[in-house]
Amino acid sequence: MAIIRRTSSTPAGLNQGLDRRGHSRDTAGLLQQLSDSDASARRWAAHDLAGVREASTALVARLRVEHEASVRTALCMALSEIGDAVAVAGLVDCLRSDDAALRNEALETLKLLPDAVAPIMQDLLSDPDPDVRIFSVNVLESLRHPDVEKWLCDVIDRDAHTNVCATAVDLLGEVGTLAAQHSLARLKARFAHEPYIGFAADLALRRIQEK
Repeated sequence: MAIIRRTSSTPAGLNQGLDRRGHSRDTAGLLQQLSDSDASARRWAAHDLAGVREASTALVARLRVEHEASVRTALCMALSEIGDAVAVAGLVDCLRSDDAALRNEALETLKLLPDAVAPIMQDLLSDPDPDVRIFSVNVLESLRHPDVEKWLCDVIDRDAHTNVCATAVDLLGEVGTLAAQHSLARLKARFAHEPYIGFAADLALRRIQEK
């Protein structure tokens, strides 16, 4: 799923009365429509609530239970435009879902919110759930933050989970500099019994040295 943020929007609360679909377009009416039995009504409600900060909690709640793909896309777009702490926390919580599609949608949406995600990245990379830590490394790929390399080095220096470190090493090979060499060497020693880690670390080192 590709989430594309709109370049401009009119807050739903400013559009009073009924729209051409016969629904109330004030914020209260749109929030009610998020639970409509008609998927198109839910989709339009999510679309119209993009940028309405007071809608974050309701949008997150709907995202957790929504099964219609087009509605979930609209919900994610709306949350990406709001981008407040409630939206980010709700999207992070979706990373823990058993629904793979929802996890991926939440991940792609978080990638659109670098300024909001950066302050909590250290906590995400220390999350008790290794899957959340892997997803967090994947978010780093598009974060464009000056601490990305440092965060990745911290991961491979301390994380005990092979898959988390493997994900971090793969990205470090793309964004890392010579400053990452010592962390990569320590990783190889720490996971000497894991052939893939050794291979990935060597590949990352070659890519860094060839830059």
